[in-house]
Amino acid sequence: MQFIASQIALMVQGKIEGDAAAAVTSFGKIEEAVPGQLSFLANPKYEEYLYTTMASIVIINETLELKHPVTATLVRVPDAYSAFATLMTKYQELAASQLTGIQQPSHIADTVQLGEQVFVGAFACLGNEVQVGNHTKIYAGAVLGDRVKVGNHSVIHAGVKIYNDCVIGNHAIIHAGTVIGSDGFGFAPQGDGTYQKVPQLGNVVVEDFVEIGANSTIDRATMGSTIIKKGVKLDNLVQIAHNVEVGANTVIAALTGVSGSTKIGKNVMMGGQVGVAGHITIADGSRINGQSGVTKSIKEPNKAFNGTPAFDFSASMRVQAVTRTLPELEKRVKELEKIVQQLLSERVNA
Repeated sequence: MQFIASQIALMVQGKIEGDAAAAVTSFGKIEEAVPGQLSFLANPKYEEYLYTTMASIVIINETLELKHPVTATLVRVPDAYSAFATLMTKYQELAASQLTGIQQPSHIADTVQLGEQVFVGAFACLGNEVQVGNHTKIYAGAVLGDRVKVGNHSVIHAGVKIYNDCVIGNHAIIHAGTVIGSDGFGFAPQGDGTYQKVPQLGNVVVEDFVEIGANSTIDRATMGSTIIKKGVKLDNLVQIAHNVEVGANTVIAALTGVSGSTKIGKNVMMGGQVGVAGHITIADGSRINGQSGVTKSIKEPNKAFNGTPAFDFSASMRVQAVTRTLPELEKRVKELEKIVQQLLSERVNA
């Protein structure tokens, strides 16, 4: 697909400096781009490449003052990074819109309801009474269990498994290998040391504009629903246990695990490898640093936390600073002990 600078400026509400008819057909990094590619500059560390890039069009911040001449056509916008992301999204949507129909072999039950302009890839399996909304893409090898509902404009990538009765909203993206609706980890200890499985009879509800990374797992509720609310972004390899609720616009980085029945507020940010205990609450706007362990509820909103067990971020940084000096402090304490022993000895001998 080809776009010219004037079209790009219209899509991102930018101002053109240079040739409004300059054309591009693909994207490239500013330091590697070739003629016919679109690039952007948002990080000042890369400004030097603006003056040498071969890109035909570059999106830049409207506040950037040029230090040297440039050969590329410039499109100035308030936020170059966001504008570039918008263009890439539109490009992806246009490419995906051309993909429709049902590839064979695939299995689609007679009771399935498919919306308009749906794509179903080869070896996909759609169970009884599945409902798929308009313009949704289901790629190769995906499995949708009985009575699964998927909204409009959603993307289910290759190899995704969605168990019976789960609900996926509109404009959701679920990446390859993710499993939604597998049984929660519920086992009742028995007197003889064995464990009796507790049936997991609920489901998972994923609301609109959620994106779930590859090979993540979201367990179905024991009763009721595990809920991933609107706008949540989960990285790859994230584990969400049964009956968890993740609040709107929360972001969770890779290798994080959230234990059962925990309630996470909206606009929470979790770094990688965070561990969250079960049956606790995390207040809105909390920021939890990577590799932290949250063992009890966070009740005050918009605070940062670090460490295991997690506590106030600023305090934890001070603790780390002091910890690095412990070897020197130990040495000084031992020297002081020697001095004290020497003084005591001299006092006794006096």
